[in-house]
This record gives sequence, structure tokens and C-alpha cells, in this order.
Amino acid sequence: MEIVILLTIAFYGGSTAAYTAFLVRQQKSAYRAGVALLSAGFGLHLVLVLTETFHAGHLPVNTMRDTLSFGAMCVAGVFLLFQYRYRLKVLGVFAAPLATATMVIVALMPASSAPAQPILKSIWLVAHVTFIFMGEASLALACGLGILYLVQEQAIKSRKPGFFFRRLPSLDQMDSAGQTCILAGFVLMTLGLATGLVYAKAVWGRFWSWDPKEVWSGITWLLYAVLIHERLALGWRGRRAAIMAIVGFATVLFTFLGVNLFMSGHHGAFSG
Repeated sequence: MEIVILLTIAFYGGSTAAYTAFLVRQQKSAYRAGVALLSAGFGLHLVLVLTETFHAGHLPVNTMRDTLSFGAMCVAGVFLLFQYRYRLKVLGVFAAPLATATMVIVALMPASSAPAQPILKSIWLVAHVTFIFMGEASLALACGLGILYLVQEQAIKSRKPGFFFRRLPSLDQMDSAGQTCILAGFVLMTLGLATGLVYAKAVWGRFWSWDPKEVWSGITWLLYAVLIHERLALGWRGRRAAIMAIVGFATVLFTFLGVNLFMSGHHGAFSG
């Protein structure tokens, strides 16, 4: 499987280079190459995950290495879906490097196999993890759009059109796309938490046990709920929404990585 991981990194890395070239030169050929390479990498990555699932008999999320790989695949897949819908070509300069960097970390981590546990062989776990990771991938894109928004806003305020001014979409486009990513991510996260509650009841006999991962997942959900409410009720847009999208994703990262590194609980390596 290591050769497949390296090939996936090569495709994702090639896509990163192509999207960077597109950002610099604005050539359609570079953009098309970026999409093609990322699509190829995602297809290979999907085959890798499905193969590992078949051999293990469950979704491969019982080690941090497998979980990071699954997350990188979701970032690439969700971005391709979003790209098909919105055509914000420059966003690939955020999504492709994120998928590449994550897979490089995966390749550097020692390959280890945790013993398969009966609790991993559950359709509720598959639904829970898939919804959560797709939601987090969508929120990662919202974060990327938030960063690009702030960069473009600064370029406009400087009154001296610089490198990014003519290469990034309008502020309204990025604000609208960011809202869509947050709404999609929030819905998917909600579905992930709901299926997680059902899974917890089936495995541990209770819906909620105040596990650190559960607590921080709840905090993250509430943060995005507040952001969506304030946007719809009070008209939060622009800079404030962009900053909140970045802060929100920082909370997602802590829930995913920080809790595993600094706190103990029964969730282990997989997200939820």
C-alpha cells in the first residue's frame, strides 16, 4: 500500500504545482491540469481506502495514520464537488496543498495495525465518520475562502492593486461561497453527531458520556450554529464572517487532533 500512498502524494503534489502556476500565470491549461491531477489522486486514494476497508473488514479509522488519510481524501473529494458547482478556480491553491501535506504526514508516520475491534464493524460508525469528515472538509474550504477573503480585502484597502488583486475572485463571490461551505459543513456535522449518538448508545449503552471528544465536538457545533444564526439574523458578512470561519476551523482541528494528543477518552484515533 505504501507505493499507492506515494503515487497519491505525487498526484496531489502535481495538482498543487498546477494550481500554484494557475494563480501566478492565470492560464486555463494550468487550471485544467490541477483539476485532472487532483481527480486522479482522489480516485487512487478512494481505491486505497476501499481496499483497506475490504481487507480490514471495517472503515480504516482505528489509527491516526488511517484517520488522517481518510480526512485528506475527504478534502479532495469535497473540493472537487464544490469546484464543479461554483468554479472558484483559485480555491485549489488551498485544497490541493492541504491534501498533499496531510498525505505527506501519513507517509512519514510508521505503518501500524491496531487490532480490529467489534465496535468498528458498525454501519452507524461508517455513517458517523463519513458525515463528520465530509463536514470538516467543507469547513476547511470555508476556512480557505476566509483566508483568501482577508487577503483580497487587504489588497483592495491598500489602494495599490498588487499580486492577488486581479487573481482572486470578488469579495462577494468568496463571501457567498464561504457561506455555502459553512452551511453544508454544519448540516453534515449535525448528521455526523446524530449518527454518533446512535452509535454511542449501541456500543457504550448511553447517548452521551462527556468524553472530551464529545464535549469539543459539541462546542464546535455550537460555534458554527452561532455563526450561522448571526449571519442570518444580524447579517454577519464579509470580514467578520471570514474571521469566524478561520476560528471555527481552528476549533475543528483542535477537536480532531488536539483532543487526541492532550486528552484521553474512549474515541481513540478516529474522529467523532
